[in-house]
Amino acid sequence: MPLDPHLAGVLQMMAAAGRKPTYEGTPEEGRAGYLALTRGTLTPEQVVPVASVQDATVDGAAGPLSARIYRPEGAGPFPTVAYFHGGGYVIGDLDTHDNMCRDICRGAQAVVVSVDYRLAPEHPFPAGVEDAIAATKWVMAHAKELGGNDTVAVAGDSAGGNFSAVVAQQLRGATVPGAPAARLAAQFLIYPATDHVEAAHPSHAENAKGYFLEKETMEWFFNHYIGDWKELKDPRLAPMQAATLAGLPPAVIVTAEFDPLRDEGEAYGRALQAAGVEADVIRCEGMIHGFFDMGRWSPGAQKGVQESIRRFGEVLRGG
Repeated sequence: MPLDPHLAGVLQMMAAAGRKPTYEGTPEEGRAGYLALTRGTLTPEQVVPVASVQDATVDGAAGPLSARIYRPEGAGPFPTVAYFHGGGYVIGDLDTHDNMCRDICRGAQAVVVSVDYRLAPEHPFPAGVEDAIAATKWVMAHAKELGGNDTVAVAGDSAGGNFSAVVAQQLRGATVPGAPAARLAAQFLIYPATDHVEAAHPSHAENAKGYFLEKETMEWFFNHYIGDWKELKDPRLAPMQAATLAGLPPAVIVTAEFDPLRDEGEAYGRALQAAGVEADVIRCEGMIHGFFDMGRWSPGAQKGVQESIRRFGEVLRGG
């Protein structure tokens, strides 16, 4: 399928603006640019309505983390989702992903807890993923206080999809004090980074240039994130490298046709299926990396967002 014409127009507009590539700037410049592209282009009528939004703190691996709690309309109790934003482990925050979390809250009928984990290069691997593990434990322990039931899930896009996959592995079958009935029931991985072996994933080369997330930017993100870490097959870094995937919660994995990460996300889905894990892999044709926040510009993107969230909601409810 050809590139979605609406997203092609967005890419052309960005190119015409002469915006400096992320990999040519500093992390601070990358964060400001990402916020301008996401929250900065959102008009009031495009904000997805939910019942309530509350700023809060959750436990991280090294201290409290800022978080934002989204609650859907209705009486509840609802499933609860720990959400980890994308941004290559370096950029992104609660504001860049506010509307995505609203979409998931509304569409999946779930309480969503968005977590502002520590970013690289100030906090290189494994700081961010350790925050994700600690924060998910906090969500499991406090789900009922948040308006949830015993169903807890993890979700995230790109780098946040990586974190969600790792958290699901690290907390496989785990319970937490004070909430013995709460276990991870699902994982929603939106164009996740799952591996770092380029030769095994042709989409890295096929979509390396011209589709929003580019090879040089991926390398810039990854180098900032790993710092001095040498073991690239550490499953906390590359969940595809885990010794076993058996016993993990059901997954909904979303990929985009014109995304460098397409093949590794789909390969992770096949690996889960081979291990006996229910995994729905949804490839969104004509889409690019980041399309989950581009529904306001593209009807095709919005359709992919709504359909995949609907399926995630079904999995949350055991469907």
